[in-house]
Amino acid sequence: MLKGKHIILGISGGIAAYKSVSLLRLLVKAGAEVQVVITPSGKEFITPVTLSALSGKPVVSEFFTANSGEWHSHVDLGLWADAMVIAPATASSIAKMANGVADNMLITTYLSAKAPVFIAPAMDLDMMAHPSTKRNIELLKSYGNHIIEPAEGELASHLIGKGRMEEPEEIVKYLSRFFASQQDLKGQNVLITAGPTYEKIDPVRFIGNYSSGKMGYAIAEEVARRGANVTLVSGPVSITTKVPNINVIKVESAREMHEQCLKAFPNCNLGIMCAAIADYAPAEYVDAKIKREKDGIPVIKLIKNPDIAASLGQIKKDGQKLIGFALETNNEESNAVDKLKRKNLDYIILNSLQDDGAGFGTDTNKITIYGKNGEKIPFGLKTKSAVAKDIIDTII
Repeated sequence: MLKGKHIILGISGGIAAYKSVSLLRLLVKAGAEVQVVITPSGKEFITPVTLSALSGKPVVSEFFTANSGEWHSHVDLGLWADAMVIAPATASSIAKMANGVADNMLITTYLSAKAPVFIAPAMDLDMMAHPSTKRNIELLKSYGNHIIEPAEGELASHLIGKGRMEEPEEIVKYLSRFFASQQDLKGQNVLITAGPTYEKIDPVRFIGNYSSGKMGYAIAEEVARRGANVTLVSGPVSITTKVPNINVIKVESAREMHEQCLKAFPNCNLGIMCAAIADYAPAEYVDAKIKREKDGIPVIKLIKNPDIAASLGQIKKDGQKLIGFALETNNEESNAVDKLKRKNLDYIILNSLQDDGAGFGTDTNKITIYGKNGEKIPFGLKTKSAVAKDIIDTII
């Protein structure tokens, strides 16, 4: 699974850096193209000459080459990589990554990485157990990073405990399993809705909501990365997709979204209804701007919009899965479970406006997944890209 993959191997300054030589050799042997980025202190433990000989590439450590002035672009590296592996990751580097302290090439490359990041901590047991290290690791997890847990054993201090960097062979297996999972939807057709809907009152006014579309777009990108062909029916948003295999269909109203979903869903294996659809629309559209001075206070009669998730639940066939979302402000669990049953869904994703960092417009979300067989799976606050991964991992 690693053949042809572009991998950044980040090495920070710990005694476990000697294991990075074996890790580099195994990655190259598996067919990966590896670019080593090492901190200045990392070079005290292992020389760039050795790393360059094994990788076949010059090792990057500084922002520019002193004698020539050649600039090393951390942005270009971040775009090039299919994965970034930081092994060993010392307590210092973990703290810098968690808090955005971009004072060396490794950290700036990490902050620019678009690909998944895998972090293999290595430090003495007291440092590993310190509350600040635990907090920083949890922060990194919440950003969507993958933590390759250290093993227990004899450490450089000759004490016994947790803090040994995982063995290179196990890290390669971890990466291989990850890339294998990225194709677990290969050939599947997936329908996703995202964003708000706008229900026109007149040419300049509408009924809508605060949805940014970020959650739906994150799910679409996660599904596409895992090999699926994605149809994304999107309401009006200001974001775009960054992953191929996503066919974006732009709509404005709930009725337009309903029409597109009814067309697409019969040919799909999976439907994920993430859009924040307006429940009501004006009964009449006024084709000229309503003037305050002439028309007085308008009375806007509302009519119900079609329930897209319920409509798809009615036509769902064996072999298809349908997932809904519930954004609630009170009686969260009972309302979500009621929607799950009433709309013939396989899962429903609950998030609450009462949770800080969840809901409209944020880059994070906090969800609980309910299944039709009684499952209840809560998750902590995470970035929406990490939440998207949790959702797809649970569904499949």
